[in-house]
Amino acid sequence: MGINIVSLSSFRLRTFGPAVHGFLDTIRDGHPDTPLLLISPVSCPALEEAPGPTATGPDGRLAALGDPADVADGALSLAVVRAELARIAAARQAHDPHLHYLDGRELLGPDEADDLADGLHPAAAYRRMGKRFAAQAFATDGPFR
Repeated sequence: MGINIVSLSSFRLRTFGPAVHGFLDTIRDGHPDTPLLLISPVSCPALEEAPGPTATGPDGRLAALGDPADVADGALSLAVVRAELARIAAARQAHDPHLHYLDGRELLGPDEADDLADGLHPAAAYRRMGKRFAAQAFATDGPFR
């Protein structure tokens, strides 16, 4: 959850957290005991520290148009989104044992940026990401064991 939100500058930090809580509340209203895995964004070098919006550059790759200095005023970068999702998950896990969190960089990390041909979509890595997801989600101590 989050990379398109950053890319489109859809939220600020002030509104992102309540929106995530509302989304999770809606799911829990209908499915209180279903295992739920909240996954933060995978690596995307253009947006790690810079906020959106984004555009495609002349080289065909994703480029962040936002100013990294705006993060201090509430603009979202992927680093901010990951921190906020981890904070929300940790707070909710105290009363929701079926909520789990996975840092998306465990599926596609910063050292694998070459797999993002356009700077955003990991077409070369989908199979590897799926295997990593399955290994974590269905492990003996995983959320979908």
